[in-house]
Amino acid sequence: MSAGNLFVVAAPSGAGKTTLVRHLLERDATVHLSISFTTRAPRAGEENGREYHFVDVLTFQKMVAAGEFLEWAEVHGNYYGTSQRWISEQLANGRDILLEIDWQGAQQVRSLFPEMLGIFVLPPSLTELAQRLSGRGTDSADVVERRLAAAREEMRHVGEFDYVIINDHLSQAIDDLSAIVHSARLGLARQQARHARLFADLLEH
Repeated sequence: MSAGNLFVVAAPSGAGKTTLVRHLLERDATVHLSISFTTRAPRAGEENGREYHFVDVLTFQKMVAAGEFLEWAEVHGNYYGTSQRWISEQLANGRDILLEIDWQGAQQVRSLFPEMLGIFVLPPSLTELAQRLSGRGTDSADVVERRLAAAREEMRHVGEFDYVIINDHLSQAIDDLSAIVHSARLGLARQQARHARLFADLLEH
């Protein structure tokens, strides 16, 4: 088992996944966010290498053909992928890595890293989810309805994850996510991997 933990956080659009992850990273500097590659255009304020590694479609396809991605998917007409080599190197060095991806990506990751810890974020209700999606004010009613339908489909995969956070009250949801991270670090196998010399010294006699 690698010394580092691999956390995968997934959620339907509007459940608050990105906000939860941002607060976790602010609270715990020892959790490192994997920066995905994407073919979508940068949004205002985004920088290459910070939010995403922005590449064109041809470059992305070449990376897929070369087997460089741990997981990749097409979402709303754009491609997203995670560097397999970077993840492996970070875990081997004992760093805790967090992936913010969808359920399809989570399936791909688990096939290569079965020890990953999957965390799914749910909204408190469909009504609240619809209000969050429409409250953004950036999408038309048709787009909101399509995203709500997609969210229902995504939530059917909640059973594939190890932990579930219901994001009703943000502060509690942040505490829940932090608790999962801290608990994972205290598992026997992970502690043995991270403190092999200590275990040997304490238990050799």
